[in-house]
Amino acid sequence: MSQSIDLNDPKLSWQGAISLHRTDEWVMPWRVPFESKRLFPPDALLERAAMPAGVRLSFISNTSSLTIDLDVQSEDPQKLDVCADGQLYESLNVAGARTLQIDGLPTGEKLIELWLPQHGEVRVKSLAIDDGSSLSAYDDGRPQWITYGSSITHCRAAESPSTTWPAIAARSLDLNLTCLGYGGNCHLEPMVARMMRDLPADYLSMKVGINIQGHNSLNARTFRPAIIGFVQILREKHPETPLAVISPIFSPPLETNQNAVGFNLIDMRQEVAQAVDDLQSCGDSNVHYVDGLKLFGTNLGHMLPDDLHPNAEGYKLMGQNFVNKVAKPVFGL
Repeated sequence: MSQSIDLNDPKLSWQGAISLHRTDEWVMPWRVPFESKRLFPPDALLERAAMPAGVRLSFISNTSSLTIDLDVQSEDPQKLDVCADGQLYESLNVAGARTLQIDGLPTGEKLIELWLPQHGEVRVKSLAIDDGSSLSAYDDGRPQWITYGSSITHCRAAESPSTTWPAIAARSLDLNLTCLGYGGNCHLEPMVARMMRDLPADYLSMKVGINIQGHNSLNARTFRPAIIGFVQILREKHPETPLAVISPIFSPPLETNQNAVGFNLIDMRQEVAQAVDDLQSCGDSNVHYVDGLKLFGTNLGHMLPDDLHPNAEGYKLMGQNFVNKVAKPVFGL
């Protein structure tokens, strides 16, 4: 026997989601405000924002099993990760509409976190636990970390949603993650900066440049001012929050080959570093430049199957490198 949980029950936490689209049949998490999504063009950004990278459905219960009914629309096979008290318990394949049964959960009350697939739209249709089991809210007191970036932060090719590099870093450091990695759509949009500004955060990071280089969306005249403007918007409500500004990771063909507006990755790293130096020189002592090559350098090219995106093992290494080369020295964790 099982008892159904109302998906509108306030005891359920949709961590990492910016908003929720609710209907009578399902709940779908978004990584922009759903009600005002028209203010976040283009459609390509909204397509990625509809994908719940880093989103967890969390609650505390003594149930030994649970059932979740999902509709996952993705071009790739995807997984749902089930964690109990922070430990990965099971990773389940999901595709299309299906009902998943998870049995043999640890005894007693525990934090249950359902890491939703990082790629594709995900609609949660129902959730059930053992009949008579307890249900209480997870009051998460961990420091909150928001990270912004491209597909390399979205991590489509990660092994599972809890093994993207932001998830690995957050779980290692015991942080409450909000992942704003939008595949192909990290272009320093002011509306994204305003959204980040209005969210609670103890730590901030932004990894910028690769989409801008690939889409020729900013040039030598506009790239550095866009970084500075984005940071200044964040500073309106996070004046002293530690902020890491990270330049592009290694990509062999883009290091020296210039795009249509004359930018290669070597140039872009110099521009990102100069933007941070400009901000520091005007009194921002808590903004820090991080060379993307520290996260994923020239020695790791064999982990780039398309010369741009890390493979699953590469993302795991990026998560470890973020912990050791960003979070510890920059955030003081």
